[in-house]
Amino acid sequence: MTCNCVDAPVPPLFGVQTLFAAQHTSESCGANGLPLTPNSITILGYAQKLRTLNHPNLVSHLDFIRKQHGRIILVSQYFNRSLWTESKNYSLLIPLEKVLSWTHRILSALSYLNDNGLVHRFLTPQYILLDDEDNVKLFNYGIYYMTNSGKNITFPIGKLKYTAPEVLVLDRASNKSGPKTDSWSLGIIILELLLGAQLWPTLKLSQIIRKILSLTHCTDVVMRLAREMGRLTMYQSLPSELKDFLSKCICMDVTKRMCPKELYDHKIFSLYEYSKILTNKCYSCKHPLRQMKLNQVYYLWKLAGGDVEWALKKKGLLRNESSILLIPRLIILEGTLYGNARNQSCLLDLQIIELSLDLLVNRLQHLKITDYDPLIDQIKDCDDTIDKLPLVIREKDTEYQFHRIVLFDRLLSSYPFKLDKLLIEAKKDIPPYFRGEIWACLLNVCSDTENTYLSIDKETAGVTDRQIEVDIPRCHQYNDLLSSSVAHKKLKRVLKAWLVSHPEYVYWQGLDSLCAPFVYLNFCKEHVAYACLTAFVKKYLNDVFLRDNSAVIREYLIKLFHLIAFHDPQLANHLDDKGFIPDLFAIPWFLTMFSHVFPMHKIFHLWDKLLLGDSSYPLFVGLSILSQLRSTLLNSGFNECILLFSDLPEVDIEKCVLESSKFNDVTPRSITFRKYELRTETREHDPCLIYEVLQKEFSPRISVYDLQELKRSSQKFLVVDAREQGCYIEKCIPGSLNIPIKEEDFEDENFDLAPSPELSALVNNRGSVLIVVDNLHQINKVRKFCRFLVKKEYPKVCSLHGGIEALQTFNILGPAILF
Repeated sequence: MTCNCVDAPVPPLFGVQTLFAAQHTSESCGANGLPLTPNSITILGYAQKLRTLNHPNLVSHLDFIRKQHGRIILVSQYFNRSLWTESKNYSLLIPLEKVLSWTHRILSALSYLNDNGLVHRFLTPQYILLDDEDNVKLFNYGIYYMTNSGKNITFPIGKLKYTAPEVLVLDRASNKSGPKTDSWSLGIIILELLLGAQLWPTLKLSQIIRKILSLTHCTDVVMRLAREMGRLTMYQSLPSELKDFLSKCICMDVTKRMCPKELYDHKIFSLYEYSKILTNKCYSCKHPLRQMKLNQVYYLWKLAGGDVEWALKKKGLLRNESSILLIPRLIILEGTLYGNARNQSCLLDLQIIELSLDLLVNRLQHLKITDYDPLIDQIKDCDDTIDKLPLVIREKDTEYQFHRIVLFDRLLSSYPFKLDKLLIEAKKDIPPYFRGEIWACLLNVCSDTENTYLSIDKETAGVTDRQIEVDIPRCHQYNDLLSSSVAHKKLKRVLKAWLVSHPEYVYWQGLDSLCAPFVYLNFCKEHVAYACLTAFVKKYLNDVFLRDNSAVIREYLIKLFHLIAFHDPQLANHLDDKGFIPDLFAIPWFLTMFSHVFPMHKIFHLWDKLLLGDSSYPLFVGLSILSQLRSTLLNSGFNECILLFSDLPEVDIEKCVLESSKFNDVTPRSITFRKYELRTETREHDPCLIYEVLQKEFSPRISVYDLQELKRSSQKFLVVDAREQGCYIEKCIPGSLNIPIKEEDFEDENFDLAPSPELSALVNNRGSVLIVVDNLHQINKVRKFCRFLVKKEYPKVCSLHGGIEALQTFNILGPAILF
């Protein structure tokens, strides 16, 4: 058996090809009035399905890259052995049992493709690869599918002599190739292998076409081909079952030709012991990188400096032309361009470039063998110096991401048993490679989401379909993947599924932006995107999408203003003086959880932290954004503030994430308590208030539960008791400060607190949480006192919900101790 060794060589595991998409003849618009989507973007959308295919006899597709002028770069698993090299250009005869073994595995792969709605259409000996253990791996099986049956390209797909005759005759725009097309190609390949000769090796393309078309008048096509190969006698000596198999493949009548799934069960495979053929086992040492998933190795290879474009340029497949050569010679009034036709030879290059893994191996050479396969409990924490680096740098560090990928690969495979450990690690940072899966875990998406999603009617027309179709083409269209027609269909289906399964809600503009990150991260798993959207809305946007959501939105906005007053009284006073309330700028923030405000890459970092917080965490994100704009806002009038938010300046998202976390840590939970948030229960003394009451108050309220928590914690706080001294002496909160005050005092605009020891104590405690307390019936006096303190720019001012009476049952009050 093989062993792992960090010093073992790593052969190239990936191959690169390049092709060009067809260009639209003019810049005409579609039926929706928007410019036509470039074919290269359409191809990119279709190609994502190929990354989900998993079969032992198919190579893995790893990446699809869209470049300028419609170029598409394909990165796939690759082996430098194939049926073509194994047969030495058909100069050697291969044992029948081995040919049958290969054939059966090829048919298994083709059947799998057919079950997933794909046909190969590019089956040639060069694209039937063999790995180190002689296992068949089909290559290039996705070009026909990803180009929408060849409609989005201008070059033909397939090698002519292996192409079925009907492909040459039928119109490719209206007739798609079916599974039986691959049966013909396979039959020609097997015939060449069995007879040890090539078919028409010296003929030109035009001659090959005539030869193929002439087969329509032939009664025995296989015998005719064997004769033209000069191997008729050898063909006649083949077993009758094998001849029958070939005749079922190479059959001019498509109705009589067998498809791969039928050929897989042909009796020829039960007559020979092909399955017992020993494959070539490799007993040499292997580098542990080869035991990792190919996608993970490719991701790390790119982080280590791997550049697909550079590899293509090095081999001459990617050439830069002078700009003047790209200028059209003629443009007519309709917009059609003439004179800048692309070189036809560059539309598809069949050359495959191997990608060397030396960069990655050198970058990880100092790692031990145990680092590749550690136990979860034995994975050591990363160096503190790396943890302190900015997130964008950590995400680009090869070694750091290697350890994070290894760790989360173990944690996700043991979910939900290691959920606690996953949460701890996710708080540090979330590796981009696993972001979609980690988000699903954080949202507790682990049930049978696929069957639930499939059972929802997503096809029946609804009243919101038209608005959805208008909004989706404007949703994150700077992103190549989300701008594809495939993404548009997926977004629409997920949105419709959510609306159908939640009849109490309606479609609000912005819901498409909210859905986009989940569709992007789970592009080929719509059911997971739907489940994540459902859980996300339930947690953070409970009842926001009601037909009348005014109460929910207004509560969100007034809570944001209370937070501003709590943490930044100077800014709160300024915004209040200018009449610039959150209603004027923050509605899109909370309606879309900032997904309509920031580009996708910033949303990822923001939601990484958001998903770890409770339902009120978005309020702290909004507060952190305002803190970055603070200096500009303080120097702006109403009109300037409006202009500022109409074109929001660049926001440092990492700083925003850090500040929002700090605000969340020092803010008592009850300050952000919302009546409409999702929760299991409401306790008696929670500040569950209607909007009309919240609107009258400038500062937030704190519950008696959080007061008790402050007493137990190390956070500084001071209770300011505004009752008369007699009442204060009788019963008060131990350690509180008594500043007797009357409601009438605040009617004087010039009112100020008289110098006293209590005032000095208040000033000395600036920065601590200040909790204003009075009897419940004195609520108006408490509001005015809090407003007075905020005007004096005291931070962290709040009032006790329920007044002094709320403390009666908690055994907190006691007589004052006078000195």
